[in-house]
Amino acid sequence: MNPVLLFLLLFVGIPLTELYFLIKVGSQIGAFPTIFLTIFTALVGGLMVRIQGFSTLMRVREMTQRNEMPAIEVMEGAVLLVCGLLLLLPGFITDVVGFVFLVPPIRRWLLTAGLQGSGILRPLDPEQPGSHHRQDVIEGEFRREEDESSPHK
Repeated sequence: MNPVLLFLLLFVGIPLTELYFLIKVGSQIGAFPTIFLTIFTALVGGLMVRIQGFSTLMRVREMTQRNEMPAIEVMEGAVLLVCGLLLLLPGFITDVVGFVFLVPPIRRWLLTAGLQGSGILRPLDPEQPGSHHRQDVIEGEFRREEDESSPHK
C-alpha cells in the first residue's frame, strides 16, 4: 500500500469519520450526553485494559518461570496497548474496535488468524524433521531391586 495513502487514511480519514459520527450522535442525543458517553467509554475501556493487561502480565511471568516462550501473550499485550490508545481517542468507531479487541477469545482468534495469514505462524507438521512434540517428563529417583530368585546375586 502506498505510504501517502496510508498516512491520509490514518491521520485524516479516521478523524473525519469519527467527527462525522460524533456530530450525528450529538444531534440525536445532545452535546452533553455525547461528551459524557465519550468520557465514559474511555474510563471503562481504560479500566478493562488495565485489568486484562495485568492478567496478561501474570501469564507472561508464569510462562517465563516454566521456561516457555510467551510469544502470543506478548503480542496480546501489544494489542491491549493499541486497544487502550483506541479507547482513549474520542470517537465511537475507535471505541467499537477497541472493545472488540478487549474480548479475550476474539483477540486471540484475530491475532492467530492474522499471524497464520501472514505466514509467521504455521501449524506444526509431525512428519517434518525438527518438529518437537512436548512430552511430559516426570523427575524422580529410582533404584533397582533384584529379585531373590534371580540367578544374578
